[in-house]
Amino acid sequence: MRCVRLLIVDDQPLVRSGLQATFEGVGDLSVVGEAANGVEAIRQVRALRPDVVLMDINMPRMGGLEATREIFTAHGGPPAAGGGAVTRVLILTMYDQDENLYDALRAGASGFVLKDTPTEQLVGAVRTVASGEALLSPSVTRRLIEEFARRPVLSASAVPELIGLTDREVDVFRLLVRGYRNEDMARMLLLGESTVKSHVQHLYQKLGVRDRVQVVIYAYERGLIQPGQGWDSLDQTIVSTGKGRREFMSSAGDRADGAA
Repeated sequence: MRCVRLLIVDDQPLVRSGLQATFEGVGDLSVVGEAANGVEAIRQVRALRPDVVLMDINMPRMGGLEATREIFTAHGGPPAAGGGAVTRVLILTMYDQDENLYDALRAGASGFVLKDTPTEQLVGAVRTVASGEALLSPSVTRRLIEEFARRPVLSASAVPELIGLTDREVDVFRLLVRGYRNEDMARMLLLGESTVKSHVQHLYQKLGVRDRVQVVIYAYERGLIQPGQGWDSLDQTIVSTGKGRREFMSSAGDRADGAA
């Protein structure tokens, strides 16, 4: 099993030492460095190329939000030394109602974890993010939906990126936005899981996103999904582009609704 290289970023020495102790003895996780602020974090990411950065938000000199934005803006997601495609950022927060959650996701974070999360769940969270998946609790998801409901959205008719997708990629996009995992999509689309993974990666590249959370943000910000209106706006926009297999829209889509 590949060892996940981990960087811990928090301005509190006790928090850093506590997290260090948490991961000691976990065979597939290795803490390769620590940082006390965002400036140090950026320097460490460049030098160590960790798979996952556990990033606090509120720190002196430079906070976690700005550091995350800098990491992904300047480097487009730095390559990780442990075998992962890019370094992932997992935000550390005291509260799942943190007002910075939305902005952190927009900056490139792959998810959030509370500082008092039990050890087993914290280890699982790091593994999940290292594998390329996003990590959002139900309460965080609700906050995001509330945030989207307050923000203006772009016209759903102006989504040129959808035109560049193949029909199958649109099918995958539709299910990704609904929260389905690769194995679920493979079963619903009658495809091999490796084929679905390939479609997902092509979709990320064409939309200019990094993970599933970014796909959902993409859909909300472009008006493809609007809070309180279910999936109708997404389906109507896809149909209007002429993309996606129509039989999938009416049959597999219905099965998706029934399975949700």
